[in-house]
Order: sequence, then C-alpha cells, then structure tokens
Amino acid sequence: MPTTPEGFQQRVKDLKGDMVEQVHRVQTLMERSFEAIFNRDELSAKHLIQSDDEIDRVDVAIEKSAVKLLEDATRDSACLTEQQLREIFTVVKVNNEVERIADLAVEILGHVPILTTLSEETPATFRVLTNSVVGIVRDAAGSYDNADANLARVVLSSDNAVSMFTNKLLREAEERLVAGTLTVDMAFILLDLARRSQRMADHASNVAEQVIYQTTGTIVRHTVAGWVDNTSNGPQAT
Repeated sequence: MPTTPEGFQQRVKDLKGDMVEQVHRVQTLMERSFEAIFNRDELSAKHLIQSDDEIDRVDVAIEKSAVKLLEDATRDSACLTEQQLREIFTVVKVNNEVERIADLAVEILGHVPILTTLSEETPATFRVLTNSVVGIVRDAAGSYDNADANLARVVLSSDNAVSMFTNKLLREAEERLVAGTLTVDMAFILLDLARRSQRMADHASNVAEQVIYQTTGTIVRHTVAGWVDNTSNGPQAT
C-alpha cells in the first residue's frame, strides 16, 4: 500500500528521533569510558564494552530504516522535499560518525587492565584533553538534537583546542620518558589514548558539519585555512 505524504513525514521524523537517541547513547558510552580509564575500573570497562552491542544493533537498524524509506519513496513516486532528503542523508552520515566514536570509546577501554598494574598517575593534561573532547561531543549531540547550526559552528571552532591539548600531552610524555619519570608502558598508553581521543573529536566535528548541511544546505570542509563554506570563497566564520 502506498505511503501518504504525511506518512513519509512521520517516518522521517521517527528516523531522526532514533538517531538522536543513538547519538546520546554513544555520548554516554564515551563519557563513562573516560571515567573507567581514570578510575582504572575493570568491571565498568567490561560492562561498557558489552553495551556496545546495543549501539551496533541500532546502527544497523537505522541504516536499514533509511534505505527502506528511500526505497518506498521511489516506489510510490513520493515527492520528498529537499529538507526531508537532507534529513535522511544526514541521519545516514551521522549514524556512521557516532558509530566510530563508540568504537573508539570501546578501544580505549582495552587499556584499563594494564593501567590497574601501573602506579603512575594519569597526567592532568590528559584530564584536560578528555574534558575538551567530552565538551565537543556533547555540543555536537546538542546541535544535532536541536538542529542548531550555530552550536555546530561552535564545535568546529573548538577543534583546534583538542589538537593543542593533544600535542601538549605528547610533548610532556616524551619529556618525562627521556627524563626517566614515565614508564614505557604508560607512555604508550598515553600516546594511544591521546590519538583516539582526538579522533573522537574529529568525528564530532564531522557531525557538526552535517548539522550545518541539514539545517542550511551549506557544505563546509576543513582546510589549512580553517573551516570553509564551499558556497563562498573564504573561510567560514565560526
């Protein structure tokens, strides 16, 4: 039976709602993963790794729902609006980005068992780095939830701060390793945690790009000159 225009609108709305829930599900996983790292909590790490199964299941379900919606629209020759199409395409892209954030959150949990054997404290710089990443992911989630292009631009403008803290952490780790005040095991863990944390922030920035595209139709990309609006000739003001 053909789907009515109202029916398609409701399906697009439901798809967006499912994606919003998934974004916040991943955000929670990431935040708790950092807590498990700082607390060196193996039990929490184990439970969080298992919780990723639900994220994977929803990831596949959202992808299938988006494809089915477009398949039905094609079959029924439905006249989906440009805004509806942008919302659907954005769901598919955001779904991929947040799934990668979840994967990275699970990957960092693999360090918890080793951390429990080390007496060295986690550097304060790493706490600052993770707080920055948490803030960026939260803002990216909020911008998607509320279709807020201005908040999405705040996310993009915050990207450099994560790079700065990452570089500072790596320099400190190198200096302490040379000075003999940091073990090789801890240095390796810090290097891996910093790189994966920065990649989480990168994926959050990609979500912000998609929010701007969904709400304004504007395509932005990152270049050496900064975030660039591809509909103009200069850097995007953020």
